[in-house]
Amino acid sequence: MKFLWFWRKEAIYVSLFIVIAAVLSHFVGYFTHMLVLILATCVIKQAISLSRLEQWLSHGASGKTPRGVGVWGDIYYHFYRIKQKEKKRKKTLGKIIEQFRKSTDVLPDAAIVLGHNDEIEWSNKLAKLVLGIKKSDKGQRIDNLIRAPEFVEFLKNRNDKKPLILSSPINDQVILQFKIVSYAAGQHLVVAHDVTQQKLMETMRKNFVDNVSHELRTPLTVLKGYLETIQDIEVDHSSLLSASLEQMNAQTDRMQYLVDDLLLLARLETKKKKIDCVKVENLIKNICLESSVVKNQYERIELNIEEGLNITGEEQDLRSAFSNLIVNALKYSPYQSPVKVSWKRVDDAVIFEVTDKGEGISAKDIPRVTERFFRAEVNRKKKLSGTGLGLAIVKHVLIRHDARLEISSKIRKGSQFKCIFPVSRVC
Repeated sequence: MKFLWFWRKEAIYVSLFIVIAAVLSHFVGYFTHMLVLILATCVIKQAISLSRLEQWLSHGASGKTPRGVGVWGDIYYHFYRIKQKEKKRKKTLGKIIEQFRKSTDVLPDAAIVLGHNDEIEWSNKLAKLVLGIKKSDKGQRIDNLIRAPEFVEFLKNRNDKKPLILSSPINDQVILQFKIVSYAAGQHLVVAHDVTQQKLMETMRKNFVDNVSHELRTPLTVLKGYLETIQDIEVDHSSLLSASLEQMNAQTDRMQYLVDDLLLLARLETKKKKIDCVKVENLIKNICLESSVVKNQYERIELNIEEGLNITGEEQDLRSAFSNLIVNALKYSPYQSPVKVSWKRVDDAVIFEVTDKGEGISAKDIPRVTERFFRAEVNRKKKLSGTGLGLAIVKHVLIRHDARLEISSKIRKGSQFKCIFPVSRVC
């Protein structure tokens, strides 16, 4: 309706000019010439108005909105309303952006927005304090400013799940945990969280456990030696003394196993990686033949080993991991039930697998079984001894070998443990 009203007004103006041409021609004649002249004037006027509009728009519609007559007045009025709405929208957006900047500046983490080519589009204040990235670095590639090879590789892989732990490029006393979050096509958010205190506490805890374990080893060795000496003396002991000595000896052995496992974990967390070509086939067979727990139940084990399939790593660490899984499967499953042990290559992975028909693990406990000293809640008729560190050792060994542990289990139906190694470790 508005559209028809605009052009109706123009039609009225044209009709008025035609009437004027008719009146003038009545006195001077030449009606056609008068009509053509008036219509040409109208066309020239429209062309001038159109030219003014084009010039105004070509300058970004900046400055004061021009005024016009007729439909051009309505057009300029609509432009004026659009400009006013745009100003209000810009003002609102400006407030939102200002609030966003203030809120991100008080974030406890450094945050950097990256574009398609890893160029910096935005960063908060903390990014300057812990990473040295300033507002003037906008447009620079982030790997030109943070040049650590680990960060460059991390940026290249775009790993959203596994964070990177790295010292600050401007202060090596500050330890940061980097994470990349993709939030739009080709755009990423890099978040750096200060974990200095957390890492310091972890180091203190590791040192404490390591030192205590070393200090316990000597008195335990002395105590165990004296107990064995007393038991070997050919004297008739009372039943109470014999039972007491046997219980003391068992608890000393348990403490010795616990200390050994703690020292092994400390060694796994601190020692340098060693790379050898490990003959896994021989390693698994030796575990089954040499381990005291396995040796007495060797007939329960069903081996399925791919010959000649070896991987790079450290044999002693792999022995600890594999023996823990095999011993656990024998310990936590019925005495007569079979335990399947396999070593094979599947597609792009090499898998060590242990399957039992034991008591199983509940779904809520599976994510926690690799924690130190965690024991799954299972109703057992007989209490089984253990340090609670076996699967923690397995987890650390696999991390050192670029592998992962997958656990599937059902209560009273059994469990399956898979150590999945990358095929790149085959040697």
